[in-house]
Order: sequence, then C-alpha cells, then structure tokens
Amino acid sequence: MNASSKVIPYGKHSIDEDDIASVVDVLYNRYLTQGNLVPEFEKRLTSYTGCKYATSVNSGTSGLHIACLAASLGDDDTLWTVPNSFVASANCARYCGANVDFVDIDPITRNISIEKLTEKLTEAERTGNIPKILLVVHFTGASCDMRSIRALTKPYGIILIEDAAHALGGEYLGNKIGCCEYSDMTVLSFHPVKSITTAEGGAVLTNSNAFQERLQLFAKHGITRDNGKMSEPSHGPWYYQQIELGYNYRLSDLHAALGLSQMRKLDKFIQQRTDLAFRYSQQLSSLPLKLQNIGDFSQSAWHLYMIELEEHDRGMVY
Repeated sequence: MNASSKVIPYGKHSIDEDDIASVVDVLYNRYLTQGNLVPEFEKRLTSYTGCKYATSVNSGTSGLHIACLAASLGDDDTLWTVPNSFVASANCARYCGANVDFVDIDPITRNISIEKLTEKLTEAERTGNIPKILLVVHFTGASCDMRSIRALTKPYGIILIEDAAHALGGEYLGNKIGCCEYSDMTVLSFHPVKSITTAEGGAVLTNSNAFQERLQLFAKHGITRDNGKMSEPSHGPWYYQQIELGYNYRLSDLHAALGLSQMRKLDKFIQQRTDLAFRYSQQLSSLPLKLQNIGDFSQSAWHLYMIELEEHDRGMVY
C-alpha cells in the first residue's frame, strides 16, 4: 500500500455506468452545447425543488455572481453573509464592486445567528447602512431558519439569497431546499463533492419572473432574441441583440447529461449520507465533542459532518 492510498479524501464522487452512458450518448449523438439537455436538466431541478425557474451555469460561483447581478448589486451597495463559508459567498459581492460585511453564526447550528442578525439590523437601521442583499449559507447542508430570517429582512426590503451549495436534497419545514418560499433566489453547486455532480456546474433557482429574465441574460452574454426587449426591429430569426453586459456562464449538454443521470439517484445519495450521519452521531455520543444541532425544522443534506472538541482544562478549543 503506497502513502497516497492511506489518505482519506475530503470527498469522492459517485459515478456509475448509467452516468457514463449518458455522457457518451451526448458525444456520439447530440449537440455538445446549446442542445435540449440543459433545458431538461433545469426542468428537473424545478420539479424536484418546487421552484418555478432554474438557470444552470458552469459553477456555483457563477451562480452567486449572476444572482447578485440580477439583484442589481453595485458599487454603493453592501452584501451581508456569514464568515464560515467558501470565499465565493463573499467574493460574489466584490465582483460587482459592492462591499461585504459579516453576520456571526450560532455556535450550535453553525448557521447564521438570528440573534446576531437582529442586533446587526437594528444598528444598521440606526446608522443608515441597511444591506441590499443578505446571502445566507446552509452550512453542511442544514437549512437556516428561513422563515425567521425573511420576517426580519422583509421590512427593510433586503433581497434574500440562499447559498445552498451544500444543501440540494435537504428540506426545510417539509419543503425541499430550493423552493424559494422564503427567499428571492437559491444558488446550487454541482461540484464533485456536492449532493450531485455535473463535474463542474451550478444553478440559480427563483420564483420571480423578473429575476429569472435577468439571470438568463447575465448567464448568456446579455443577449436576447425577444423582439419586445430590442431597441430596433428584428432582422430575422437569426437576429439577436446585446442588452446587458453578460457573461459566458452557460452549462454544456455534456454536463447537463451527467446532471440528469445523477438527479435520478439524488434521494438515494441523501439517504446514504443521512445513514452515515446517524451512525457517526451514535458512535461519537460518548466522546467529549460538540455536534451540530440542525434544528427540528430542517432535514440536512449532510454535505459535511462537523465536530468540535470540548474545551480542555487549559481553556483551549481545537
């Protein structure tokens, strides 16, 4: 056994023969990009989560970026998020030239603290520094308390975005994470260590037609073939106009084919993760550890299983 075989990987994707066959079929028989598999994949995401619209993109980071663009985040604006996340949760604001500030987390749930959010909103109202966007992160795949967060942010007109990169397949109050019942947009990631993989990829979910139109524009070069949105009459079915400064964030049909195949196994993947988490909790219960409390309102997708060592006599926490 060599040294590398002894390393426990951070995560490992699950690919079977059906996944491989779906990708090979695209290589042999279909368009590699801009075919019919991307719309099919987006439709599958909406039917699974219960939201109205999905825009697939080439990464979760791209999804966060276009969500901020769709919300018209700009130079004079501020986005709040949490400090215990991947850099993309904050970088998406900086891509738009906006400021970033952080709301602390609850030490038990490891998600955004409702108490700290309440305090920060009160202070922001006093000083006139209400953020344009609050981007909450469903850490490890367990949902934040979205109903409470929406109740706090709605009076201020704050746009609420869920970073659900960890959380596809999880539930909140009996509904699938991504249904956007209490948020304006939800961003997913399909990186190989996530609930499903498209190799690389992501998506933004929303129930808002206005946000969906902008998401589609920013993901696809800012161009449209819609006559009603053009500044001059169309010259024919081939004609399009650029009406926004967009990006080439499109997902390919190769990636979508893998995603469609993986979606058929998503619930099985989540059940396997849930079974492992239950086993870990049983086996670790007698050890001096602090385990994450995900709350009665949430069924986690268990992207991660986090532990924290209890304080030692010297007052150190590891």
